[in-house]
Amino acid sequence: MNIAFFGSSLVSAYWNGAATYYRGIVRGLHERGHRVRFFEPDAYGRQQHRDMADPPWAQVVVYPGEGDAHALRMVEQARGADLVIKASGVGVFDELLEAAVLDLQSPTTRVAFWDVDAPATLDRMQANVHDALRALVPRFDLVLTYGGGAPVVDAYEALGARACVPIYNALDPLTHHPVPDDPRFEGDLGFLGNRLPDRESRVDEFFVSAAALLPSRRFLLGGSGWADKPLPGNVAYVGHVYTADHNAFNGTPRVVLNVSRESMARYGFSPATRVFEAAGAAACLITDAWEGIELFLEPGVEVLVASDGAAVAAHLEGLRPAQARDIGRAALRRVLSEHTYAHRAAQLESVLEGRGTARVSEGAAA
Repeated sequence: MNIAFFGSSLVSAYWNGAATYYRGIVRGLHERGHRVRFFEPDAYGRQQHRDMADPPWAQVVVYPGEGDAHALRMVEQARGADLVIKASGVGVFDELLEAAVLDLQSPTTRVAFWDVDAPATLDRMQANVHDALRALVPRFDLVLTYGGGAPVVDAYEALGARACVPIYNALDPLTHHPVPDDPRFEGDLGFLGNRLPDRESRVDEFFVSAAALLPSRRFLLGGSGWADKPLPGNVAYVGHVYTADHNAFNGTPRVVLNVSRESMARYGFSPATRVFEAAGAAACLITDAWEGIELFLEPGVEVLVASDGAAVAAHLEGLRPAQARDIGRAALRRVLSEHTYAHRAAQLESVLEGRGTARVSEGAAA
């Protein structure tokens, strides 16, 4: 299958949390014999902060981040593909591209909308009946989502989607795996995530408050945008962490923390990429509580679940080093057996080729 994919960036994770998701999906499709051209704009400094060269498993086409004509030329280049995908959150030209790619539909070309932040997109459309995307949803042959389970599927179908299929985050074991400890990331608990409006209050609740409760413990904060945030004295801010250092960041601290964005926690069934990346590094993970976690990792055995910062602190204080290692190893076994991008690519291929159901139940998340 010849696939044209319009997304934020395949080659840069800078202000681009979907990068590793894109990479895993696209590599998985390539390994199943599909050809992918990935169209991405030169925007937000991503091309200046690349963390990988153009990969052999996709053709990367970079176009200027200003001027509608450039984006429309890219759409024309996609004409004739078997499948055209427009992802949410490109950051520039989103409305233009969402309308333009639909003009490529034909008896031999399907066009899909891939929502990598479905809870936020749905909240936006439900709050504004004039949102430009609302009228387009029924026209797409398929809506794919980063996650969200039945709540997201129901919401998209209520907006007229012909079919909505969650393709969950997963692990790429070629890029995320156990590595030796790195002294730069030594500590008791680490959190990695960019500073975003609907995440910051939850980071305060689950990470900052836990650090304040445990002043003798060393906490690590990684990600872009946190430099001017007031933090307890026992929190070390390490700045943007390139993907080459994710394994060390996840595996070196005794525990790592996942904090979902508010909308994703509310919808549930939306495991962040870092959940699988941490498991891939055999890290002991504490996650904030959200519905559906047990479909991916077993609480108390493969992951620890916390309802607030006090619960994070309690887990950290009560956790023995051997217990933390056992949880991390159990998580690694689980994701390798059920939650790799090879599993996700096979699921997507099945749906695209009509061999799978359009509505995927939560029980089929693997």
